Amino acid sequence: MRLNRYFAFALCPLLLLGATAHAEVDLGSLQLFSEDNDTSPIPKGLVLGGTVIHGSARYEAQKDENYVIPGALYFGDQFMYLGDRARYYFHVDDTFAAYAYGRYRFGNLDPDDEDAFDGMHKRKSQFEAGAGGTLITPYALLTARFSSDVTGRSNGQELLLWADFPIIQGPLLVMPGMGLMIRSDKMANYYFGGVSQSEATASRPEWDTGTTYSPMAAVITTYRFNPNWVGMFAANYELYDKDIADSPIVQHSGEVYAMLAVGYIW
Repeated sequence: MRLNRYFAFALCPLLLLGATAHAEVDLGSLQLFSEDNDTSPIPKGLVLGGTVIHGSARYEAQKDENYVIPGALYFGDQFMYLGDRARYYFHVDDTFAAYAYGRYRFGNLDPDDEDAFDGMHKRKSQFEAGAGGTLITPYALLTARFSSDVTGRSNGQELLLWADFPIIQGPLLVMPGMGLMIRSDKMANYYFGGVSQSEATASRPEWDTGTTYSPMAAVITTYRFNPNWVGMFAANYELYDKDIADSPIVQHSGEVYAMLAVGYIW
């Protein structure tokens, strides 16, 4: 099956996902097959590159994150490796694609790192598994994805609802997207600002986020320089649910990530 241009360019967010492990949202609907030619923005096989990333700190005691790191992606016929996550597509046609999903989520709070976290429990990494589907239309890619912790760390779940709207001019893609991330109370409390009774102090009151609903928006711009090189700029913003933003340990009302990447196609 030959996939259309909109669907091919939707793969560009994978450059971001492979580069930054802390971004909390898939920035775009994904394609099962990349195009094996000199003009496709995402080819089959291995892509190696470097990335400059800026991310806002989640907690009061933390500083904003700035990284210059390498990244690697793999695009096979059905399997995709995306840095900290992967997808296996078990169904695809002209209007719908379905996939299994796995992600290694890194921990984001360690009492050994900051005095302000003294008395708190370390938020460790976990592996998540789930499934999702993308509805393909001429003007938008509509995605729903569910995942759950399978390692017993947070025992939480996420549901992502997302829409991408690609605009293509030759080798240039500008693709805005928007959506909603729904997190269970266990997921949100573990990674997004919960303070248990045993962690509470006079200056750090107990806090229960409950189930949270966070709107998100993103824009991705990618350009294919030649058969061997592709570049991308991307940024996304999550407006925290009020019960995350008002946590006594959360620093901002939202979270922003921006990155600039260049990849070499092998």
